[in-house]
Amino acid sequence: MKNFISFLKSEPTVSVVRLQGAITNAGRGLDDVSLAPRLEKAFTKGKPKAVALQINCPGGSPVQSSLIAARIRRLSEENDVPVIAFVEDVAASGGYWLACAADEIYVDGCSMTGSIGVITAGFGLQDLIERYGVQRRVHTAGKSKSMLDPFKPEKEEDITRLKGWLEDLHETFIGYVKSRRGDKLSDNPDLFTGEVFLGQKGVDEGLVDGIGHLVPMMKDRYGKKVKFRKYTEKKSLLSRFGMSVMQDAIGAVEDRAAFARFGL
Repeated sequence: MKNFISFLKSEPTVSVVRLQGAITNAGRGLDDVSLAPRLEKAFTKGKPKAVALQINCPGGSPVQSSLIAARIRRLSEENDVPVIAFVEDVAASGGYWLACAADEIYVDGCSMTGSIGVITAGFGLQDLIERYGVQRRVHTAGKSKSMLDPFKPEKEEDITRLKGWLEDLHETFIGYVKSRRGDKLSDNPDLFTGEVFLGQKGVDEGLVDGIGHLVPMMKDRYGKKVKFRKYTEKKSLLSRFGMSVMQDAIGAVEDRAAFARFGL
């Protein structure tokens, strides 16, 4: 009878979800809608002992970062499954927001974490179109309808309004990090300035919990026979037949630019 019960006993399972690339709202990279099916299955299929997040993300959309992190927390609490994040090259800005959705965060000795700040960037092209004799014509109803037009000179009131938005987003980001990391955080005044911390320094500042890698840590915690069930992105039929080359190329350029900010 004992042998029969042992035969029925299944080995512990850890679900693995990879969060790779920039966070976008354009249907490329990471976004809440495309990640939802993977995350749902990771938390509910086969009663996993934990969900491990493999994070390699330089940031991106603050709204999508918030939505994805909220979904992870909701699924974790509804299914009583802990979440453990493992950072590879970088979890910065929105990438760190995702990492904070985990109950524990571990990094490699060379991983970059932090960059708790908000950034926006663009180009001013008004001199270029003037050089070619092009006129920009914009008609609006409502004095605030058109702002930060790259083909028109910047207005002081537009810059002030934009900075106000960025400050509000920054405070929201800081509040979320504090709510998740709590007393673990150091009192370093540079912690929320957008500074990036490498490996052990991230541990020292309380941004992460330690140095560690996914497979050996999960085996130490759940036994050597633990099984890893990976949940990866399913490519569309068009992608499989190479019919979305342009979209893939644009996504690759955006990812490259995002990672380049960290020398990667």
